[in-house]
Formats: sequence, structure tokens, C-alpha cells
Amino acid sequence: MTTPQEELLPTTRRTLLHRIAVAQAEGRAPSLVAAVVRGGRAVWHGARTSVDGHGPDETVQYRIGSITKTFTAVLVMRLRDEGLLDLGDPLEKHLPGTGAGEATIAELLAHTAGLAAESPAPWWERTPGTLRPQLSDVLGEQPLLHPVGRRHHYSNPGYTVLGALVEELRGAPWEDVLRNEILQPLGLHRTSAQPQAPHAGGWAVHPWADAILPEPLEDLGRMAPAGQLWSTTGDLARFAAFLAAGDDRVLSAESVREMRTPAAPAEAADVLDGAAYGLGLQIGRHGDRLLVGHSGSLPGFLANLTLSVEDDVAAVVLANCTSGPLLGAVGADLVRIVAEAEPRIPEPWRPLREVDPAVLELAGQWYWGTHAFGLRVTADGLLRLAPLTGGGRRARFRSNGDGTWTGLEGYFTGELLRPARRADGAVSHLDLGSFVFTRQPYDPEAAVPGGVDPEGWRGIR
Repeated sequence: MTTPQEELLPTTRRTLLHRIAVAQAEGRAPSLVAAVVRGGRAVWHGARTSVDGHGPDETVQYRIGSITKTFTAVLVMRLRDEGLLDLGDPLEKHLPGTGAGEATIAELLAHTAGLAAESPAPWWERTPGTLRPQLSDVLGEQPLLHPVGRRHHYSNPGYTVLGALVEELRGAPWEDVLRNEILQPLGLHRTSAQPQAPHAGGWAVHPWADAILPEPLEDLGRMAPAGQLWSTTGDLARFAAFLAAGDDRVLSAESVREMRTPAAPAEAADVLDGAAYGLGLQIGRHGDRLLVGHSGSLPGFLANLTLSVEDDVAAVVLANCTSGPLLGAVGADLVRIVAEAEPRIPEPWRPLREVDPAVLELAGQWYWGTHAFGLRVTADGLLRLAPLTGGGRRARFRSNGDGTWTGLEGYFTGELLRPARRADGAVSHLDLGSFVFTRQPYDPEAAVPGGVDPEGWRGIR
């Protein structure tokens, strides 16, 4: 239950309902359910259905397809954080004999391992998993279609391999590991590998007639880590909150942030569309808003989870039809509606608790050559460097405790910022990955690479 301060305004709630009503009607979905998350909890749930007198609520299961991949990616990241593997490890080190062993764990997570998009025929989504009992049945005789690490090529078999990796290193079935390490700690009690009542039935809607046909519900077997799960808007709302902030019982905020960071080279079309892929998460642009999450589909079902970290708003949309409503667009619109109608209220500004004179001395205006930058000391203990005008390289820096600072983002990620001091202890300049920042443009008193003309600045004669 939400408190009055957390509830959405009536006008916002009606706009959200209108958006999903249009999606259900125009997309001809037997049912469509949605939820919005703000401040780490669900603040709205809506449903539209073709069945009179019945509306599915946040406890009704729908199949979520490839959103399952994000759960599998979290399990792999947990193995990394425990030191059981490195993302740079080749698959062969932990799971030998697959035929795709030169691909790294990170490349499998980011769909850059060069694997095929699908398993060999017959189509795995509409046939029993018992037809593919071994990894070799999933990967086929020639698993690699592309050079490893060179391009993003979405691969369902790749996540089947990651599920097998989890089983190998945990010594337990993927489903059991998932339940023990993610579902139970996060309280996702209505998420499961097999449907649990109440759940929606999956339907195909005739493209040229208002008629429906039931879709078969297959157990995907070995392919389960790529798309098996059933879930609800209530559970996925909690999962979205986890993807925004992390949870130390499952995965730290830093590791979740790593998952949300682009990890795959983008195709030319992706660059134009503003789309990318992280480690188990899709990343895209909707207007001026950066969104992360994942879509999913299996015969009879569509699913989407969309998150804007900057706005602290997420949306979940589920439908029980093979095709029809464009749930990615619906999810993005639900986030936009809330973010624009009820913008995030920032935390109150508060000053630093303690002021370190040696750090405060770094604040102010600096020049890289003739480019003017400002360096600010923020209340979270970081340094923030940004151009004084226009665009350009900007970053935050974290103290290393020894007078140096490490870049956290952008061009300067991982780069060392070192204040250089004169004999009297005063700061001469900043050395940032060999770039020299001075208090004046090309300060002759600082160690500017290449030196400074002794005649100094001049006009045209």
C-alpha cells in the first residue's frame, strides 16, 4: 500500500490508464497489464481485458520471455563478484567442449560472442525442450556465425550456455539457483519457471480478423535461461527497483550499474536508433531520456520492463498475445508520462559535513590548454570536472585516500587525477592521465608539456 505522498495524482493515473487502454484496443490484446514504479516501489497498477467483469491484477502470471535473460545475467554477475569467474575468462576455462569456448563470459552476456540467434530447427519456442537435451543440440554443429567479440548479434543459445555455466559452478539446476539467489531474497514469490495459478493463457490473434487461437505452452528445457520464466507486474516492479538501486543480498549497486553500462559494439543502425546492450540489459533512447531494461516474447505472450534511473521511474507491461501492441513504446510512454507530469523532487542540498583544506584548494577554474573547466567539490565527497561552456569531456572523481583521485565516468573513467605541488606545498597544476590543467591558460609557472613561449601572449603586429 502506498502513502498519500507516494501516490500519483489522479490526472497522471488517468493518463496512464488511457495509454494502456489504447495499447490494448489498438493492439488487439486479449489482456494487458502494467505497473509503474517510483521511489523503489509500485505506485500504480492498471489492466485492460477482453473478458467482461474480470481484470487481471498484479498477482496474475504472464510469461516474460527474454526478460529471463536479465535474471540469468544477475546470477553470472554474482559468480563474478564472489571471485568464481572473471568476465574476461574464456568460456572454455569453466565449461569446456562447447565449440564456443574462445568467447568470454562478458561477450556472452553482451551478445557479442558470435553465436547464432537461434538453435537449430525446429523452432525452439514452439517445440518441447526435450528435443534439445544437450548443449550440443542447442548450439548445433557450427555455433559461431561471426568473429568473436566483433559485433552485437543477439543470441538465445548464448544465454543457454550462461545458464549451463551457472549450473556447472553452483553444482545445482539453474532454476534452483535462481530461486535461492534472486527470487527468495527479493521476495519475488510469484515468479517461477512453470506457470502457477492464477496465470494468463497465451493467444495468437488473427492478423486480418478479430479471432484468437490458443498457443502451445512448451517447457523450454535447456533453453530455459534464455526465456522460460513466468512473472507478474507486482514481482517485476520489485525487480525493476532492484535494477535501479541494487540490493546487497543479491547484487551491489555498483555491479547493477555495470550491467546497465553499454558493453557491445553497436551496429550502424543501432547508432542511429540510439540503442545499445549492456550485460543482460537493453539500453536505448526515447526522446531525450535514457532507458534500460529488457523486452520479452514467446508464442502467446509479450513483455517489457523499462527503467529511467535519472527519473527514478520504471514501467512493466505484459500482454497475452503473440504479436500486436508494441510494449516497448508503451513502457517508454508510461515512464515519460510520470516523469513529465510529476518530475522527481531532488533531495535537499546539504553542505559538506567536513571541509578538507587540501581538497578545497583544488576547487575552481582550471585550463587544459585554452579550454576552461570548473572543478567542484560535492557533498558526496567527489570531485566533478566539467567544461565551463558548451559540451566536452566531463567526469566525477573518487578519492583514493592518498591525495589522488580516480575517474568514474566518460573519457576519464579509471584515469588518475594527481595534484602536483610546488616546494612550498601549493598546487602547481593537475595531472589527469598526462593532461596538464593549470590555473591560467598555458601557465608558464607550471609544467606544461612542450613548454610555453617565453614572450608570452601577444597581439598581431
